[in-house]
Amino acid sequence: MSIFLLTAILLGIGLTSCSSTARLPRLADDAVVVAFGDSITFGTGANPQESYPAVLEKLIGRRVVNAGVPGEVTANGLSRLPEILEREKPALLILCHGGNDQLRRLNLQQTADNIREMIRLAKQRGVGVVIIAVPSPGIFVSPALFYLDIAKELTIPLEEKTLSLVLADGSLKSDYIHPNAAGYRHLAEALAALLKKSGAID
Repeated sequence: MSIFLLTAILLGIGLTSCSSTARLPRLADDAVVVAFGDSITFGTGANPQESYPAVLEKLIGRRVVNAGVPGEVTANGLSRLPEILEREKPALLILCHGGNDQLRRLNLQQTADNIREMIRLAKQRGVGVVIIAVPSPGIFVSPALFYLDIAKELTIPLEEKTLSLVLADGSLKSDYIHPNAAGYRHLAEALAALLKKSGAID
């Protein structure tokens, strides 16, 4: 399937960002951003300087900490997050999690609840949150619906389309489930645009 046809399908079924209503406080010039997740955040399939957190750091002019752990499921991420928040004291958390839960066919209600709890842990500390929707395994590369539900429920910006579009395009992938350097750059650019739209950066 061509990327153009897939884009039309995704747009046709209403995959729209929640960023039009969800706002973020402006990030100070010395603010720390934590990118938290699994191998997508870590940057598997590209060099470290080509991961999306590394590229995003250059795009937004703030320090972006790469807190990605390959193979991690949301239950482990939930256990790990408090230490990261305490150590880094970020102003913003970018959360990209749930892909391994889906690949391992874990209970998706529990996956969604784990993500909700991670968001609450961050918000309790005054940390802004952005979530990235991870596509579900299958013929049609589209994100699990719970990401949109969570974004609406907790009123946070959601980057819903880009990772699905990247992983539907063979030229942007290093393997079946990971972007390559070009794919990570697409994701970083989409996140930078979302941060600008939500008011986090100028």
